[in-house]
Amino acid sequence: MESEEPVLSEAGAGSTDTSANARLFASLYQELRQLAERQLRRSAGASISPTTLLHEAYLGMSGRDAVFPDSERFLGYAARVMRGLIIDFVREGRALKRGSAFHITQLPSDIAEADQGELTRLSDALDELSRHDARLAEVVDLRYFCGFTLEEIAAQRSTSMKTVQRDWEKARAILFQKLNEPA
Repeated sequence: MESEEPVLSEAGAGSTDTSANARLFASLYQELRQLAERQLRRSAGASISPTTLLHEAYLGMSGRDAVFPDSERFLGYAARVMRGLIIDFVREGRALKRGSAFHITQLPSDIAEADQGELTRLSDALDELSRHDARLAEVVDLRYFCGFTLEEIAAQRSTSMKTVQRDWEKARAILFQKLNEPA
């Protein structure tokens, strides 16, 4: 998918320095772990540890030959990878629940099941938003999944605070509409 591709710096567009990404990952490990914890708190029903999520994200990111221009973009990309892993984990759990493989599990409550469905719908809505307006989807990823403030996003994107605020409000309105459409 196009939305999963990292943004490359002009200096790194032809470069394949994966060791630089490994060093960046190591230097940001604590922030990435906190990011994983935040995402898992928001994802009721995902019974994966933050460490496992973080390491799975690293494995997914290590195959990329991208150079990230700054740590914020690296964190944003890591957040998208983690979100995708959580969605995959939830979908796999729902498939197992429907009998695709026999596992002895504790049945989730109705609330946890509803949260899993909403998480899947949110992910699908974000993917659709990303296809139509990648800038708006990036603001949602940075704000909701990374926990950046609007000021931090504005500084990272070298735009005004008002522009980021308008993008955030527009993205929220579009996502609200998508999430409230009948299935």
